[in-house]
Amino acid sequence: MARSIDPQPDELLSSWLHRLAIANGIAPRPFASVLELGDGMWSPRLDLRLPREVATLRTDRTDVPHETISAMAMTGPALTPLLLPLRENVRRNRSTWMQYCPQCLAGDAVPYFRRPWRLATRISCFVHGRGLRDRCPACRSGVASFDQTELMPQHFCARCAFDLRTASKVFVKAAARRLERSIDDICKVEMAKGSMMIGDLTSRLLGAPVVAGVSLGKTLTNLSTSSRIRCFEWLADKPVSWLMTDEDDAVARRRRLVLAAGGHDRLIPHFSDFMDKHQGSPMSVRSPPTGADLAALLEAYSRATDDAIKTKRHRVLAVPRG
Repeated sequence: MARSIDPQPDELLSSWLHRLAIANGIAPRPFASVLELGDGMWSPRLDLRLPREVATLRTDRTDVPHETISAMAMTGPALTPLLLPLRENVRRNRSTWMQYCPQCLAGDAVPYFRRPWRLATRISCFVHGRGLRDRCPACRSGVASFDQTELMPQHFCARCAFDLRTASKVFVKAAARRLERSIDDICKVEMAKGSMMIGDLTSRLLGAPVVAGVSLGKTLTNLSTSSRIRCFEWLADKPVSWLMTDEDDAVARRRRLVLAAGGHDRLIPHFSDFMDKHQGSPMSVRSPPTGADLAALLEAYSRATDDAIKTKRHRVLAVPRG
């Protein structure tokens, strides 16, 4: 490959491959033959399973290390059930394989697609606070950069050439975005802990549409982004028991704490206020060190609140009557 380009932060592998093809004067569809791959959704397939020979070929012909190329793929087994399915032709209210934030694309020096946009549990942009889109607003087609036959950047619709950066903003209720952030943090904690309950978590998330009453018989990954936004908005008004587990008290407690606080970022001030009030801690934990173990923080917070409750009860029982 004559020209190499650097991956962007959290860039999806297929997005990088599309940009690499354009940078070298090859449209994405014929670029598949350069990699000796088949037609159709060739690049999204690599997101799910990156053959070592393809990764080695890219490493040999670019300046990008093998580890960096592999890290752009969505090959982690834990959350694989929550990935949006590969689907070229979609009907109304059905999911597509990719979502995007128009404002992110508009703000990029070189527009690219992010890894989190592949997850069915993501409905909004954490940077701009607006809903994600999964279709071209002009022709209603899904993102199909892999099928582009002309030298056109991937933020233009492959079907009608509409500039996805100019799509209108999508409003999402604050309660739904709060629930979304909490779920994202819960997933990160349980993956980091290597929790055996990750399968239970993904099953509960996939069944969210039934709990919300949005769609009977369909899982979260089968709904369009607009339908999932509506699902989260309705779930935000329901008790959180649908996300709890009866098999592990510690796991249930962690999930409940994150949901009650509205996510990791909101939990830190809660923990700090509690420590200042009940233990007179002179140290602030509002800005934990980089790499801080969120699961350990949750467990410490849980133990501290339990101790405070027990102490309060003991004091009440110790007060002499009369």
